[in-house]
Amino acid sequence: MEFVDQLKSAVDIVSVIGEYVRLRKAGPNRYSGLCPFHSEKSPSFSVHASKQFYHCFGCHASGDVLKFVMEIEGISFYEALKGLAERHGIPMPKRAQFSDEDSRRRAALFQMHELAQENFQQNLRGPAGEAARAYLERRGLRPETVDQFGLGYSDRSGRVLVRLFEQQGFAGDLVEASGLAGRRQDGSFYDRFRNRLMFPIQDEKGRIIAYGGRALASDDEPKYMNSPETPIYKKSHVLYNLHRAKDAIRKEDRSILVEGYMDAIGVTAAGFGPVIASCGTALTTPQVQALKRHSLNIVVNFDPDAPGAAAAQRSIDLLLAESMFVRIMELDGDLDPDEYCKERGPEGYAGRLKEAKSYFLWLADRARAKHDVRTPEGVVAVLQSLLEPVKRINDRLERLAVAETVAAYIGVERGVVLESFRKSVADRQEKTIERPKETVRADEKGLLCILLSETGGAPGRDPQQAQKLALLADLVNATILERLATRRIFEAIRAVDSGGMPVTFGAVNARLEEGDQSLLAEVLLAEETDENQLDLEYGRRCLESLLRSEGQLRRADLKAQIKQAERAGNVQEALRLAEELAQWERRGARA
Repeated sequence: MEFVDQLKSAVDIVSVIGEYVRLRKAGPNRYSGLCPFHSEKSPSFSVHASKQFYHCFGCHASGDVLKFVMEIEGISFYEALKGLAERHGIPMPKRAQFSDEDSRRRAALFQMHELAQENFQQNLRGPAGEAARAYLERRGLRPETVDQFGLGYSDRSGRVLVRLFEQQGFAGDLVEASGLAGRRQDGSFYDRFRNRLMFPIQDEKGRIIAYGGRALASDDEPKYMNSPETPIYKKSHVLYNLHRAKDAIRKEDRSILVEGYMDAIGVTAAGFGPVIASCGTALTTPQVQALKRHSLNIVVNFDPDAPGAAAAQRSIDLLLAESMFVRIMELDGDLDPDEYCKERGPEGYAGRLKEAKSYFLWLADRARAKHDVRTPEGVVAVLQSLLEPVKRINDRLERLAVAETVAAYIGVERGVVLESFRKSVADRQEKTIERPKETVRADEKGLLCILLSETGGAPGRDPQQAQKLALLADLVNATILERLATRRIFEAIRAVDSGGMPVTFGAVNARLEEGDQSLLAEVLLAEETDENQLDLEYGRRCLESLLRSEGQLRRADLKAQIKQAERAGNVQEALRLAEELAQWERRGARA
């Protein structure tokens, strides 16, 4: 597939992954960050710039730029290929092999949402949108904010979008699958959203994938209606405004989580960039995982009423489970975040943001309000209420520190209760990820890096490749190869060369099973050797070290076999083995 190879060679994998993961330079060709595919607090995710692949040392996720985009966005190969090509201005070939029915269906759904957006915005500006404009004016939204967030209005007639889709030739199954229309029992369609203020919901690329609609008539229920799930919208995976906020989240190294669309809009309009909200549902694990790719620090700013406090407490549990560092922002005056920004101004909101307290102190305050900590029973009740949230912290040392701090905050002296609390959180079993059992020797790692290094020339045409492969031939003929953890990788390199192909990382990696792909990635992404050392002489020294160890291992085997023969009373076999050992010893002395 020449076009796929062309695309991958033209695209910078570090730049692409950097749009989803905060990457820091960790070596001449290596970048690291928090893995987007599993929960972690210390970076184990690496990207190799020159060989254009990524690998996680924790969960062992690995692949090239196309696989990353497919996995992170949950899309097909064709969509990842097309998206990267369009983003980098590379024309796609018009061939059937680069297309599939599912991708064409998703593309049609995106197009239908674009048409809906144009219609909703026209409605808001026209005579029919007068009531919606009046509502926005009462909420203090400036015209530029309305435009920035793409707000619109859905006509009350209930057939505008359906007619528009029919005129554009969209089939009935697509109309229904879009989530923008419903189907009656008689088979006819109707617009799902009618007489509502429309909030477009976008994915991280900024593409509209769904809508939230607020009722404008007092008797319309529900007050807020969201699109149903569709092939392009999974509500549990999407955070409102993340596509706008992600750059600010990375820059400030924190996010601000609010409850609803208007809060996200109002706080953003007041000048705070890293603001996101869940899409009309309780916070979910996939949403937290999408957020933590940009920063582990989060400030939770929910409404100050009882439901808001309860939602904050539920969210804390999820955030802690995903190793987030959580602070709670409380607003006075029974004002929600949007109202607070308007009444107290950006300075007032910034002041409360600065005073946001650590989540466990907020939880302790709530517990102390319910129980009298002047009594032993009250102390025990408070500690019991805090035990479960603290146990959800993944890191053992952090759990112990938090337990100690909470105990001090509520005025508990060291004693039986505190020791019990600390023991409970300390004894939680850690979740561990199984590591490869075979270790890779330094000399085999060095030789492998030499064989896959680039020494100049046109792509895939290394001028020293023949000399490198001569080293490989010597290794392949040695019995030590069978003892190496990387033996199948060396064999794959030989197979690529035998097939007349240039020995490149991509060609070798494609021939390996998943376990060996992971091992190859770990070898190449380990603490990197100085590139100035990656020459043929260094490769020869690595090969000589491997061959010397072959003799050492053979001598150790012979000594063990001699002892076994002696114990069995087999004198002749013991003498034969002793002679062979003497020959190996003489070779070793000459080496």
